[in-house]
Amino acid sequence: MDRREVAAVLAYTGRLDPRTIRTGTGEARDQIAQWQELLEDVPFATDHGWDVREAIRTHILDSPYPILPVDVARRWRAHRRDRLDRHTDPTPAADPDDPVAWRAELLRARNAVAAGVAAPSTHRQINRGGPSRHVEERLREVGSCIPPAVRAELAHYRPTRAARDAAVVQGMPDALGVRCEWCHAPAGAPCRQRRAGPDGAARGNAVRATPHPSRIDLAAVRADGRPIA
Repeated sequence: MDRREVAAVLAYTGRLDPRTIRTGTGEARDQIAQWQELLEDVPFATDHGWDVREAIRTHILDSPYPILPVDVARRWRAHRRDRLDRHTDPTPAADPDDPVAWRAELLRARNAVAAGVAAPSTHRQINRGGPSRHVEERLREVGSCIPPAVRAELAHYRPTRAARDAAVVQGMPDALGVRCEWCHAPAGAPCRQRRAGPDGAARGNAVRATPHPSRIDLAAVRADGRPIA
């Protein structure tokens, strides 16, 4: 801030807290010089969240002590640190084989963020936006986010899922879409082997590669829309 901005800041501060007012000409001159010395690198206001008047008002509301120029300078440094902590360096447009130009562009971007001239780069943050348009179009073309070749390779390790996909491709009902009344597997979960022991209790809990026939019949009935007897 220059001398005129510092004088404006002191006038604003005096209206909110009369204890900071200096009535003598010499005292006022010394006060302006002191504040300018400490606030020379502090902007009056920026386009991205900083206003020295808001910092002064916050201090007066929170502290019983008269505000000092160092209080304003510390608030500005904390504000600048917060902006840099939220900043992610975007990839420079300079040639990566030119380290001097690459570093200079990074420094210019960081200095702009620190000075409040530019907003922090948040391109790596999770936001509420959906997938980009080209990703949605590509998914509509391929029908799945897993390429067919990769899905074929995974079939050896996911026999239950592979059998389910094969049934859907052949036009058969999705048996895993309903609950199995035999092994009580919930919808979406594979069937389990059930064997009765000598005491009549169920034995075994191994996963079946194919669903129980009764579950397939139930899925077919549900797909036809017929009521279940």
